[in-house]
Parts: sequence; C-alpha cells; structure tokens
Amino acid sequence: MRIERKGKIAALAAWALLLPQTVFAADEPAGMEALNGADMAFMAFAALMVFFMTPALGFFYGGMVKRKNTLNTIMMSLAAIGIVGVQWMLFGYSLCFGSDIGGIIGGGDWLGLSGVGLAPDPDMAKTIPHLEFAVFQMMFAVITAAIISGSIAERVSFGAYCLLILLWSTLVYDPLCHMVWTSGGIIYQLGALDFAGGTVIHISSGVSGLTAALVLGARRGYGSIPNIPHNVPYIILGGSIVWMGWFGFNSGCAIGSSDIMVAAFVNTAVSSMMAFLIWMILERVCYHKVTLFGTITGGIAGLVGVTPAAGFVEPWAAAVIGAITSAVCFVAITVVKGKLKYDDSLDAFGCHGVGGICGALLTGVFATKAVNPDGADGLLYGNAAQMFPQVVGVLTSILLSILMTLLILKVISLFLSLRVTEEEEKAGLDISLHGESAYMKF
Repeated sequence: MRIERKGKIAALAAWALLLPQTVFAADEPAGMEALNGADMAFMAFAALMVFFMTPALGFFYGGMVKRKNTLNTIMMSLAAIGIVGVQWMLFGYSLCFGSDIGGIIGGGDWLGLSGVGLAPDPDMAKTIPHLEFAVFQMMFAVITAAIISGSIAERVSFGAYCLLILLWSTLVYDPLCHMVWTSGGIIYQLGALDFAGGTVIHISSGVSGLTAALVLGARRGYGSIPNIPHNVPYIILGGSIVWMGWFGFNSGCAIGSSDIMVAAFVNTAVSSMMAFLIWMILERVCYHKVTLFGTITGGIAGLVGVTPAAGFVEPWAAAVIGAITSAVCFVAITVVKGKLKYDDSLDAFGCHGVGGICGALLTGVFATKAVNPDGADGLLYGNAAQMFPQVVGVLTSILLSILMTLLILKVISLFLSLRVTEEEEKAGLDISLHGESAYMKF
C-alpha cells in the first residue's frame, strides 16, 4: 500500500510539473513557434552594434573639426539618438513599414509601436519578434540622420539642426525606406536591389548634407584658413568602432543567422579592406605620404560601397566594389570638392553620397542569384535590365533628398536662424551653444 501511494504521489507531481507548460502552450500567441533563438540572439547583437555606431560617428566627426567645436559635433550625433529614436517609436516605424499607401509611404497601423509585439511578422521578421525587427530598424534611422551633420558641422545652429533631422527623418528617410524595402514600395516593385541601405541611407544622407551645406554657405574663412583635424586619434577611434559596427549593420539585414548573413559579413570585410588599401596606394602615388585620416576614410568608403550589395554578390565582386568606390570617393574628396569649392565640412557627401551612388550602381553589375536566390542577376550575369531599377532608385533618392531638404530648411528658416552668428562661430560652438569645453586650458 505504501509503495502504491508513493507511485500515485510521484505521478501527481510529474503531472503538476507539466501543467504550466500545457497552460502556457495553450495561451501562446499564434506564430510563436516560428521564433528561432539563434536568430533572435544574433539580431539583438546586430542592433547593439548598429546603435554603438552613432556615438562612434560622433567621435569620428569630432576629431575632424577644430577643438573649439568638438563637443558640438559629437552632440549632433548623440542628439539623433533621442530625436529620431522617439520619432521612430511614435510614428516613424509605421510610416516606413505600415500598410502600403500608394507605394510611397506606410499607414498608421503601428503608431506608438502599437500591435508590434513579440510574435514574428510573416513579411518582415519570420523567425524573430516583430518588436526586435522594429528596434533593429530604429538604429538605421538614427545613424542616417546623424550622418547629415558631417556636411554642416561648425556653423549650423543646434536648434535648427534638431528640427532638420526630425523633419528629414519623417519626409525623406521614412518614404525612401518604404519605397525601397517594403513589398508594396514602388522602387521595390521595380526590382531595385538595396541590401542594407545604399539608396535609403547613404545617398539620401550624403545628398541632403550637401544640399544643406550649400544653403548654409561655407564656414568662416573656408578656403583661406586651413581646416585641419584637431585630433586624429579621435578619428581613428571613432572610425574603427564604426567599421566594427558595420558588420552588424550589413549582416543584420539578413534578419537572422543564415548563409546570407555570412555572405554579407564576409563581403563587408573584403570590400572595406580593399578600399583601405586602395586609398593608401592613391595617397602614396599622389601625395607621397600615407595618412591615418585618409586611410580610415578609404575603409569607410568601401563599407558604404558594399552596403547595397552585401547580400547579393560574391567576395571577389565585393573587393572590386571596394576598390572602385574608394578610388571614386578619393577623387571626389581630394579633387572635385576643391574645384567646385563647396564646403562639405567632414565629407559626408564625398564619402556617403558618392560612395552610395557607386555601390547602388555596382550592385546592378555584380549581383547574382547564386549568392541570394531572392535577389537578381546583374549586368555581368547577363541581366542588363537590372541597371534600370538601380538607376531609378539612385535618381529617386537624389531628387527626393534635394527637394525635401530645401523645403525643410526653408520652413525652419521662417522660425529659426539656420546658422550661428559670426561671433558664436569665432568663439567656438562648444562654449557658445553648450557652455562646455572639451579640453582644459593650461
């Protein structure tokens, strides 16, 4: 009897242990079984890597300016985290990925991230929570806005800049993101390939930065007073972290741990390293000296160039893309900028705008379905027609960026001065605008 009772107690205990699992399984939202732990872990790490790129960009840019403008330059990158991050949560994500309206913009399905839960989304995030996808994409929106500051540093009013990136994210980034990356978007429907943001991120931010720089005018003494980077170690530190984060930036766009993720990761490495080397060679040939500032710029140019192609091309093609993009950006920054005399302060256009255009077009040349069956074969693989949607995507990004940036700046100028005063510029924006100094005076 005692043995029989013990057996019944053991059976009841086992049933009790299984009961919570049964109840939770019954209450589990539909589709949760599709979640993949490896994909979720990788995407969380990739999102963190992309987030870290924004403060790193602040250091990268901060080392390039005069010492009296260091903190203001870093602050412009950090400001994007708060401004664009909150915009994304309130309505930006919905405008980008909500239900399609005319192939141009998303609807209000997910305002305030309402309904963006822990279950996967069959269209965008098949093996990770929809909410995780939204946060990963948030990091892209943040750093894209921050890139613009590189063209207008050392003379833009901080208040005007904050309004600029808020309105720009809403009126330029969000529509482009929807048009290029959602199934209903008009650029997507044409068949344009943009794996991680050549048109959406780099062309748009670079072209808008140049547009804003032309509207603001050049810095005081530009062309007559040397604008020498005040802290090259800052540049290398920030640039190296941006470089590291770019692996999460590109490979994360596979939205999971997969063969496409590996391809994007490898292509990111190969392209940036080749671009770094090409810039070294060009500096040596043209100026007989190899600079740290120049070579890290070359590496970034290679990262920009491979971004739209990362998940669509073979490693050898990524190397070619890196080499071409580095050479074109080198000419744009060291020759064209001086000839045309525009003050693109920290070469946001020369690196991101020009590099993004190169990368988007070269994607149409080197893309192959052998790497990604969901992509397309490019010109080199017998599909010359792929160049048409690539060109359309580039032109759409350029035109939308120019027109909307001009409109936004015109509206802001009705309420705020776009540019700091001459006295503030002379004194330095750190003290004038923020009441702080990056360095102690001895």
